[in-house]
Amino acid sequence: MMKKKEVMMEVGLILDTYCQDCLLKRVNQHDYGKCHAQRFCITECTVGEELKQLGKHLT
Repeated sequence: MMKKKEVMMEVGLILDTYCQDCLLKRVNQHDYGKCHAQRFCITECTVGEELKQLGKHLT
């Protein structure tokens, strides 16, 4: 089992690597708004799925 600090570092690395400059996120935010873009990232993006799995280690 991962320690909380390790999980948070992994999440930060993933966000910095894949999400910060994500074109899909930017286009969805521009076209449909921030809530839609966030929903897309959580439900349809493979990176979002990985983040959800890491989040389960925090609870």
